[in-house]
Amino acid sequence: MFRATPMMHIDAAVLERDERKVLKSLGNLGAVQLTRQAQDDQMSLATRDDDQEIMRYDRLRLRIEEVRRLLEVPAADEMEQPGTMDINEVENRLQTMEGHLTELTDLRRAYRQRQRELAALCQQVEGYRDLNIPLDGPDSYSFLHFVTGTIPVEHIGDLRTQLGSDTALVTLPEQKGRYPVIAMTTRGQSAALADALQGVGFQKDVLPVQDGATADSLCSEKENEQKRLDEELERLGIRIRQLAEDFSPDLYRMESMIHTELGISRAQQSLGRTDAAVFISGWVPDHKSADVTEVLKAVTGGRCVVEMQKPGKTEDVPTLLNHSNLMRPFGMLMSSYGVPNYREFEPTLFVAVSYVLMFGIMFGDAGQGAVLVALGVAALLRGKTEKVRDVGVLLCSCGSSSIVFGIIYGSVFGLEYFKHFALWHDPLEGDPMGLMYGAIAVGIIMISLGLILNIVNRFRRGDIIGGFLDKFGVAGIFFYWGVLSMIIFTKSFEAWGLMKAAMIVFLGIPILAWITKEPLEYLLRHSHENDGEHTLTSAITESFVGAFEGCLSYLANTISFMRLGAYAMSHAALLVAAFMLAEQVKHLAGGIIWNVIVIILGNLVAIVLEGIIASVQALRLEYYEFFGKFFSGNGQAFEPFRLTGNSRLKPS
Repeated sequence: MFRATPMMHIDAAVLERDERKVLKSLGNLGAVQLTRQAQDDQMSLATRDDDQEIMRYDRLRLRIEEVRRLLEVPAADEMEQPGTMDINEVENRLQTMEGHLTELTDLRRAYRQRQRELAALCQQVEGYRDLNIPLDGPDSYSFLHFVTGTIPVEHIGDLRTQLGSDTALVTLPEQKGRYPVIAMTTRGQSAALADALQGVGFQKDVLPVQDGATADSLCSEKENEQKRLDEELERLGIRIRQLAEDFSPDLYRMESMIHTELGISRAQQSLGRTDAAVFISGWVPDHKSADVTEVLKAVTGGRCVVEMQKPGKTEDVPTLLNHSNLMRPFGMLMSSYGVPNYREFEPTLFVAVSYVLMFGIMFGDAGQGAVLVALGVAALLRGKTEKVRDVGVLLCSCGSSSIVFGIIYGSVFGLEYFKHFALWHDPLEGDPMGLMYGAIAVGIIMISLGLILNIVNRFRRGDIIGGFLDKFGVAGIFFYWGVLSMIIFTKSFEAWGLMKAAMIVFLGIPILAWITKEPLEYLLRHSHENDGEHTLTSAITESFVGAFEGCLSYLANTISFMRLGAYAMSHAALLVAAFMLAEQVKHLAGGIIWNVIVIILGNLVAIVLEGIIASVQALRLEYYEFFGKFFSGNGQAFEPFRLTGNSRLKPS
């Protein structure tokens, strides 16, 4: 539970003729992460160059995806067995599909483009319908000149006074603060009309020119064309859907075949080889090692050599985390920060407990917690994907914690009646400092746990100096607990006359250890290797800076947990504000109804707003105040070689 799945390093040798069968079997099993074969001084192994073949498969994969997109064929949930298709058959079949599809999609694209053009054309003249405006163009008449456009509402009166009796002005209904207008005059007065319009902010509308047509006839004609295009598009859609139905089985088989060949080709590039043999190297979970050995022997008929070894202390080992359904969502929260190193303590259980606890402290309301639980149950029962169900687990866990703290605070949707039954009291009432002290106590426990886990991790890695002298090692925990004891028991230390001695023991010795760590590590490292960039002076400087930072970080990290109490009070204050507003609306008509509505809306706002704030703040405390003490997050996730989409590793 508290460490990653134990891994074994596999080295296997198989005959070159069995290579594809072996890789297919391993890919279907999905239990081996392949690595490049380490070069031995006594044996130089060749590697295979399949770049051209991989590029060919990649191009085919992209073409298949494009055909699926055009046909609107969804991706398969699971890869099918590729069957007996070869790459040439895939290319020929795909070319035939593209030939059928290109004609239809080009036609569909042209129809849609024409529809957009028609819509834009109709929009140009839409405002002038029912006026029988001719579209022969303003220069088609020998004696008349007319223009169309819009002017601001406030300038319509000015325009009317400027125009003479030989100019006609027709105004249409106002649109967005402007009047559409049609102005007509004689050819001789066209310049005067233009000057008058320019002075009132006229914006000209350019109507389409079509001999013998009017705005009404043009719109009617284009609407009829739109209907014909809709019918053609519907017929095209039917033909494309029929093609999708006909082509989808072959598309899935081709995609599966390309997926398989790509996987095999990429895997072959990582394998060392001689003229007759292929060498496989990688990582396999310990509980799967027997299965892998059995598969290799079965596929090759015993013509193989398989060796399993435990990882060395200096090897980079991938990390596989096998979580239960209950722990998986919290593992997801942890992995957002980083993947634990293979040799690090695996803290998912502590993350789950602390995250749920901190969320409940900040979001303590039994009624709102019950809403979260109900949402979580709905996600668990109705969720179709693993992520949705994981969110359901988080909602149920955090909601349950909220119910517990709601009972402690006496808060049920913020209703005053339930406060009389509180096990403690509302965060805003009684003793707010007590809540802050409790929040700091949670922080002390979490920081102390982080220090202990860091010591365990360092000793597990063989870092004895770091385990004892690091600012988060034994010296750090000695400093932290010592300072806390001096603060809590100040009067006792003073009464016994031990305050100076305590300061030397709990402050001086740990800080001296922090200062000593970097120079000591430099001297030990320098005796084995020459590091020109890192000098003893820089090591001493870093040690002093690190010691100063360590003192500040303990203070800042501990105080940071006060936000648990602060957000608990802000949550309660938001509900109080909602009830105060509800009291004010009681005096309105239908006041009782408005009162209930405001209370419901206030609780909804609290659930959404405070729920997001509490979840983010709890995560922040996990990442910076807890993980920062022990968790490197520099591990590499175990990524097994897979050829099928349904391979899953089961917990041991």
